[in-house]
Amino acid sequence: MELTSKQRAQLRGLANGADTIVHIGKDGLGDNLVKQAGDALEARELIKCRVLETAPLSSREAAGALAKATRSEVVQVIGTKFVLYRPSHSKEKKDRIVLVKP
Repeated sequence: MELTSKQRAQLRGLANGADTIVHIGKDGLGDNLVKQAGDALEARELIKCRVLETAPLSSREAAGALAKATRSEVVQVIGTKFVLYRPSHSKEKKDRIVLVKP
């Protein structure tokens, strides 16, 4: 799924008030962290991540690698934080994010 600039802007706005829920530290992107991020994306569709100073990756590298591992899209990378988006496939999810049409 390729996001348009309008969709990215919409998602950035939604992510402004979001708490950081995934922290990438000295162990980098291990299996547990990828699973945690995937579970969070399934539950929330939009997550904010932070790369700690001890991490072996830059924010941009971590964002690209985690997006690939979770089949999500990088919405934004600013400093040590980045935002990922992936539509949920859960039939029970009632509060889906509806994106503007391209």
